[in-house]
Amino acid sequence: MTLVKICGNRTPEDALAAAEAGADMVGVTFAASPRHIEVEDAQAMVRALGGPLARHEITMPPPVQGRAREEIEPWFVHGARVLDAYLQVKRPLVVGIFADQPIEEVNAISEESGIDLVQLSGDETWEDCLLVTKQVIQVVHVSPIDSPSDPMQFVQPGFAIALMLDSAHGPYRGGTGVTFSWEVARQVSSRIPMVLAGGLTPENVGEAIRLVRPWAVDVASGTETDGRKDYDKVRAFVRAVREADAAIAQEAGA
Repeated sequence: MTLVKICGNRTPEDALAAAEAGADMVGVTFAASPRHIEVEDAQAMVRALGGPLARHEITMPPPVQGRAREEIEPWFVHGARVLDAYLQVKRPLVVGIFADQPIEEVNAISEESGIDLVQLSGDETWEDCLLVTKQVIQVVHVSPIDSPSDPMQFVQPGFAIALMLDSAHGPYRGGTGVTFSWEVARQVSSRIPMVLAGGLTPENVGEAIRLVRPWAVDVASGTETDGRKDYDKVRAFVRAVREADAAIAQEAGA
């Protein structure tokens, strides 16, 4: 099943609508963005969703072997297992989005707000992930014009728990509504679990899933109307993901 992350939530009502629609993760933005929220807003959303993950007892998968920290495939497969373990005790998880902010600030906001995961969407290095006190989703931005011949050259194991590919477009990191080459994403997804972002909508996410087969999909602007969360679009997005999953399963069983 493809996991769904609904990003750009600003109110408890937004977060609850995403949860009720079936989202696995909800994103809240602390980076410079029209969707930026304050710590108090995030705290209210975390409370509405049942409190921080840290309050729950989690049965984790066996630790990753030391050698796997040097190999891309087993590292990110293990990361997906860890996040699946988190989701067994809390769904949706709350992800805080940061970009080009001091790591000390990231950690302070993360602890104060009670978010479950951190997403680094700026020019942070892979090594920066180790300085964050929460598990990290690292974003690699792919230009819609100059896609790399080998996108895996930008991916490093041993640092972030998960990888997201997003479009490198506009003044803000993510949430621009612009896609990049899904063939690039497919190449990565064929090797490791990854999160696909960038220009996804209820209308195109089914095709994206069929072509890319991502571990998870992420949407912000595709579930908004006039810059605010549109709950009908949120429900339509999740429904489109589930329909694509069902179609793929049916094809596999045919």
